[in-house]
Amino acid sequence: MINDVLLTPLDIIETLGGNIMHAMKEIDAGFYGFGEAYFSEVNFNSIKAWKRHKEMTLNLVVPVGKIKFVLFDNREGSNNQFQEITISRDNYCRLTVPPMVWVGFKGLSKNGSLLLNIANIGHDPLEVDKKNIKEIEFNWNS
Repeated sequence: MINDVLLTPLDIIETLGGNIMHAMKEIDAGFYGFGEAYFSEVNFNSIKAWKRHKEMTLNLVVPVGKIKFVLFDNREGSNNQFQEITISRDNYCRLTVPPMVWVGFKGLSKNGSLLLNIANIGHDPLEVDKKNIKEIEFNWNS
């Protein structure tokens, strides 16, 4: 695992009429305050890469579909380490990504996927670095 990355199993509570899917509580590890929450739709085989936040901590949950996340850590002392995590209903968890770790993801569900980010600060375009998908070499087909 990449330093400071957390993978937290989440509860799905089965109820008549529809399940309750937990995402985050303020007492949870990885909660560093609340800035905003937003959903991103991720189409099948669509790849969104690469982004790195300078200050924002991401808390990523996939309540619908299946998404493969790839993290790349090139912080000092990290040895340019990759980490892959697939999140879906079968592996329902929250992925906490600290600042300065690159993240990309790919939609694996034919009907599309939904990603929830619970961020500790609000969006600021000056706070994020972006790279073209080819600038960090990774085989997305594996």
